[in-house]
Amino acid sequence: MAGIPHDHYEPKTGGEKWLHKRLPILGLAYDTLMIPTPKNLNWMWIWGIVLTFTLVLQIITGITLVMHYTPDADLAFASIEHIMRDVNGGWALRYIHMNGASLFFVAVYAHIFRSLYYGSYKAPREVTWIIGILIYLLMMGTAFMGYVLPWGQMSFWGATVITGLFGAIPFVGETIQTWLLGGPAVGNYTLTRFFSLHYLMPFLILGLVIVHIWAFHTTGNNNPTGVEVRRTSKAEAEKDTVPFWPYFVIKDLFALAVILAVFFAIVGFMPNYLGHPDNYIEANPLATPAHIVPEWYFLPFYAILRAFDGDVWVVIAASWLTGGIIDAKFFGVLAMFGAIAVMALAPWLDTSSVRSGRYRPQFKWWFWLLVIDFFVLMWAGAMPAEGIYPYIALLGSTYWFAYFLVILPLLGVFEKPLPRPDTIESDFEAHKAASGGTKTAPSVAPAE
Repeated sequence: MAGIPHDHYEPKTGGEKWLHKRLPILGLAYDTLMIPTPKNLNWMWIWGIVLTFTLVLQIITGITLVMHYTPDADLAFASIEHIMRDVNGGWALRYIHMNGASLFFVAVYAHIFRSLYYGSYKAPREVTWIIGILIYLLMMGTAFMGYVLPWGQMSFWGATVITGLFGAIPFVGETIQTWLLGGPAVGNYTLTRFFSLHYLMPFLILGLVIVHIWAFHTTGNNNPTGVEVRRTSKAEAEKDTVPFWPYFVIKDLFALAVILAVFFAIVGFMPNYLGHPDNYIEANPLATPAHIVPEWYFLPFYAILRAFDGDVWVVIAASWLTGGIIDAKFFGVLAMFGAIAVMALAPWLDTSSVRSGRYRPQFKWWFWLLVIDFFVLMWAGAMPAEGIYPYIALLGSTYWFAYFLVILPLLGVFEKPLPRPDTIESDFEAHKAASGGTKTAPSVAPAE
């Protein structure tokens, strides 16, 4: 696809020309800042800068914390206490890093659900979407390994439970589990491996983020209408877009300032609100906590993992068809990772020719039910696996898979979408008129 027509960087001074011929970094920076951006982007397009800032914040605070942390099972817990009590500003660094993980996941979930609603995963942005899902998976791995490092009770037993899931994989499970642990059980070798990977993976995430940004700079940004920027001429493209700088940079920085004000209020006044009190008890292999739960951002998928026990008919059927190879534990692992896989396949499962959910009346109901379902699963994942909670988790898991595998494909066939704006410019002018600006009647294209 041809890029959006716009003015590119032209070096003026002799020094700029010399550098541009050898390393066009100034041109890359200029084209990144001045990239034509759809003028009708709303406030849900702020999460990119929040995610980028938080990633840098996590890397900087992480590197600083490593200077004082000891990755040894006998000393790790004490080194965390040393950081909190003896290192100048150590408590602030640790709380920023700890709550920064939560901010990271708040932003990434908002980013994902915004993309699902506005169809940002549809052609030609499928690769951008897949890269984003890979970043999300690396985030989950990094966060899990980081949670193990304080070597508290929940750290130790969380590592025991999660790594035990890999042991459920037929034939190769025990080998994979032993490789992850570095030995027969969670111990010092596990801690040193997780520390090493936790330190490495953020830089892999950073590399994928650069590729992610490169990908959507190639295809252009999606927007609330789902209508593409006109690319036939520079004049038409300028009617649909404005330069990223200064318009959206200032808007994004304002949103970032508001979010950081809330974030630092949490760090300063309630830093342990999202944590678990058992993790302030040093790891003890002989004392199992009454209720082992992961961090809040893993809870929806933890609920899916636990929902499929040996009494669920689909598990019984899978076990019978495979001669017992797929048991309840392995089926739960497949369901947990499958919940992310079906999300990654959304570009091919969504058969509608209309990109944005704004013009899909039936889709809106199913989508908002999915959002509610996500929070229900989060709540169910935090509850004990007894009583009514497993049934709620199973119901929520069923809807999650049904949304992607059944509802999205069928909506594309049966749903009648609303008329859409013919251009981004007409949508922008319509909203401008509605807010008291100069009234301009939008032209619309017939619904497909």
